Amino acid sequence: MKCPFCSRANTKVIDSRPVEDNSAIRRRRGCDGCGKRFTTYEKVETIPLIVIKKDKNRESFDRSKIEGGILRSCHKRPVSVEQIESCVMAVENEIYNMELKEIESAVIGEIVMAKLKDLDEVAYVRFASVYREFKDVNTFLNELKLILDNKTDGR
Repeated sequence: MKCPFCSRANTKVIDSRPVEDNSAIRRRRGCDGCGKRFTTYEKVETIPLIVIKKDKNRESFDRSKIEGGILRSCHKRPVSVEQIESCVMAVENEIYNMELKEIESAVIGEIVMAKLKDLDEVAYVRFASVYREFKDVNTFLNELKLILDNKTDGR
């Protein structure tokens, strides 16, 4: 593995451990050249997944788009980087466990919203407002009422 700091190829593994859901291995590495440490993740290569967009165009699945949406939703919220990474991995795992070759972006959006609702309700509403394209304040209030009703029902 090439060092991201000095680009030397001689690095060594200091520590290895599975990620929470055992879908990847986290490796802590040290560079023999500059002495700096960095983390890598080793993951099983998956079958290419095609996403069908709202306009019916197709594109390759891009994990970074999910990560970016979740990061924007959690901006200035008490959500740790580890929680965000765990959420992204949970979304990705759920998508791949469906064992589909193509998936609609709407399905991905619903999965992300379900995970965000459990993670942080404000982040959920932020994501939903963009994803569901809230047109006015009433649509926004209706979504908030659903959350509040679920809380009072004991969910």
